[in-house]
Amino acid sequence: MGVLNVTPDSFSDGGEVLDPALAIDRALAMEAAGADIIDIGAESTRPGAHAIDAAEEWRRLRPVLKGLAGRLRLPLSIDTYRAETARRALDEGVAIVNDISGLGYDAGLGAVVAARGAAMILMHTRGRSRDMYVDARYDDVVREVTRELQRSMERAIGHGVAWDRLVVDPGLGFAKKAAHSMTALASLDLFAALGRPVLSGPSRKSFLTVATGPRAAGEREWATAAAVAASVLGGAHIVRVHRVPEMVEVVRVADGIRHATDAP
Repeated sequence: MGVLNVTPDSFSDGGEVLDPALAIDRALAMEAAGADIIDIGAESTRPGAHAIDAAEEWRRLRPVLKGLAGRLRLPLSIDTYRAETARRALDEGVAIVNDISGLGYDAGLGAVVAARGAAMILMHTRGRSRDMYVDARYDDVVREVTRELQRSMERAIGHGVAWDRLVVDPGLGFAKKAAHSMTALASLDLFAALGRPVLSGPSRKSFLTVATGPRAAGEREWATAAAVAASVLGGAHIVRVHRVPEMVEVVRVADGIRHATDAP
């Protein structure tokens, strides 16, 4: 899953493709480089970020979605927690709704996804982006995240979203201190107990610097590569990344290692 941020303030690449033409070119380049899904978001959810309103979110998204219509062969995912934004995006041909709140922010989102028969990614977090570390307290991070993701799944199913359209994401870096994220990444196989595909999103996140020392977000590609390989070896079905060409190779090698024991 390639990340396409049409935001001025994302932690890693904010402002790079604010121009819709640049965003469209970036999406097409990611497709050519081997991405399987493009995840487009118009609101930064980095720690400390402040929310924008739905009108501004759609103003950023609309020209990019319209510009990609008929040109992109890959499924598009919309990174939003708002029902209205999701409805508009699904009307433009988006196939997946990626909700960082796990249906915790907008109660109407599940019904929109269900009505369109779309797929849905439910990510784990606590609180809002502006103060998410306030709630980064766990006795057993894997057990608690699993339980809270289960509740998100129950909410989605209660709104009519089909079980087989759900993906779960433990939310690396979201409402988690670095040690919590490392533990969740090391335990991805345990989230398989939820019975749905697992998405891992370690790309360029600050928790990686506990191992490397201080690095700017754009200088964390080697660390990201290690975390992506660990994700695949741990059983992740989808990895969400910024640099598609390099990470495609990492995924292919890690996938080959994971399945090497299947060879006669």
